[in-house]
Amino acid sequence: MTNRWSGVTIDCVDVEQVASFWSALLDCPRVPSRPGWVYLKHAGDPQPRLNFQPVTEPKHGKARLHLDVRVDDIDQGIAQVIALGGRFTGERHDYDEGVVVVMADPEENEFCLVQYY
Repeated sequence: MTNRWSGVTIDCVDVEQVASFWSALLDCPRVPSRPGWVYLKHAGDPQPRLNFQPVTEPKHGKARLHLDVRVDDIDQGIAQVIALGGRFTGERHDYDEGVVVVMADPEENEFCLVQYY
């Protein structure tokens, strides 16, 4: 049996807002989805699909799993996230191999922007 990573599902109170943020950030089109949900990419695409699932309760606490988004320029990446409605948490890590900054989407789902040298 071969197992493959097929996607990541993000719980959202406002599915449209959060999916639009990620669609713009990753330049990834929406595809037909279940009612109330939004999918970015088809299930068989080479990269994992992002699924946005409606929930009634807001996020509480720090997420134990997050996405890393590679950027060519960390400052431009931060500016883009902010322009799309996300925010910079203020957390930045500088390593020999590059920079990692912790960001949040419009519903406070944390993710990292990474720039490798």
